[in-house]
Amino acid sequence: MSRTAEEIAQAHKACLDGADTINVVIATHAKGSDATDADFGNDLTHDEKKERVARSVGYLKYQKALTDWDKEDFTVIDKAITDADAFTG
Repeated sequence: MSRTAEEIAQAHKACLDGADTINVVIATHAKGSDATDADFGNDLTHDEKKERVARSVGYLKYQKALTDWDKEDFTVIDKAITDADAFTG
């Protein structure tokens, strides 16, 4: 598989967006009863939050396994993967 620099940049942005989704869902869950309708995922059950996080982390892991990355920073993405794995157990 060979992606253009633009495709790689778009994929990296998508990974950052996925990491953000993971972080926000976990943060909403951590708020417990203090979460409001403004908190993303507040309307989801715990199992639904885990499913949402699991889908996002699956995408991140798939993307990270690709071998044509250049100098993209994966610090935020790696942390989201670690946090997601802990959250989904």
